[in-house]
Amino acid sequence: MQVTAWTLVASPVGDLLLGSDGESLTELLFERHRDGTDPMLARVRSGDRDDDDPLLRTAAGQLTEYFAGDRRSFDLPLAPAGSPFQRQVWAALQEIRYGRTASYGDVARRLGLPPGASRAVGLANGANPISIIIPCHRVIGADGSLTGYGGGLDRKRFLLDLESDLLF
Repeated sequence: MQVTAWTLVASPVGDLLLGSDGESLTELLFERHRDGTDPMLARVRSGDRDDDDPLLRTAAGQLTEYFAGDRRSFDLPLAPAGSPFQRQVWAALQEIRYGRTASYGDVARRLGLPPGASRAVGLANGANPISIIIPCHRVIGADGSLTGYGGGLDRKRFLLDLESDLLF
C-alpha cells in the first residue's frame, strides 16, 4: 500500500504516525515497538507529511476524542494492507466491543477456524497496521493474561484500562 500522506499525532501512549493512501487510512503506528524498532522511520521516508490532509485530520480528531473518553468507536475509511486471512482477522477484531476483550481462541472460533488456529490469529493480530482503531489491544491470552503487543504491554495495559475506566 502506497502512503501518499502522513502526519504525527501526540497521544498519551506516545507519538502516533497516521498514514493515508489518499482515500483511506492505511496505518497507525506507534513511535517505538516492543522490540526497540521504530517503524515510523521507514514510513516517514515515503509519502509527504501533510498535517492538513482532511482524512488525517479527521483521524487525529477521533483519536483525541478516544483518548479523552468521548469516543468508543471510529468512523474512518480503512485500507490495511495484508493477506485475505489477515484482513479477515482484522475485521473480527473490529467486532470486539469497546471495554471488552477476547482471547485469540475466541477470535478463531468466531471465524469458524479449527482448534489450534489461535496461533495464526495471533500472528495476524501482531501484523495489524492500524493499531487502536483496529483494536488488536483487546485480544488477550486464554487465561486472561496480557500477551504480546507490537506497541508494548505498557501501551496495551493503558488502552485496556482507559476503556474499562470509562465504562458506566
